[in-house]
Amino acid sequence: MRLVRKRDFQRAYREGSRARGGILVVVVAENGQEWTRMGLAVGRRIWKRAVARNRVRRVFREAFRLSYAELPQGLDLVLIAAAPRLEPDLEATRRELLQLTRKAHARYRAKRAERSS
Repeated sequence: MRLVRKRDFQRAYREGSRARGGILVVVVAENGQEWTRMGLAVGRRIWKRAVARNRVRRVFREAFRLSYAELPQGLDLVLIAAAPRLEPDLEATRRELLQLTRKAHARYRAKRAERSS
């Protein structure tokens, strides 16, 4: 359930739709599979120290794990930290993940419908 290949990230960035919140930026693209996968992009601009970056990643992974049953299936999600020096709260991150995923997925479907017509 993880995005790890560079080409998967590139496809999500190229074809996907984005939604931005206070904690996260979510990139959504359909993956043609029965399950939803998640990739993380938390760079040094968020925190200089690796310990702090890893904490942000842990919170994002846990929010995804707890929200998995409520997320639409068949998507690739790339979660990007929205602000430098971010200290995310798990429950707020989880709520925002669900909201932004639905918003970005609706944009993605609208964009695909527009292209096909």
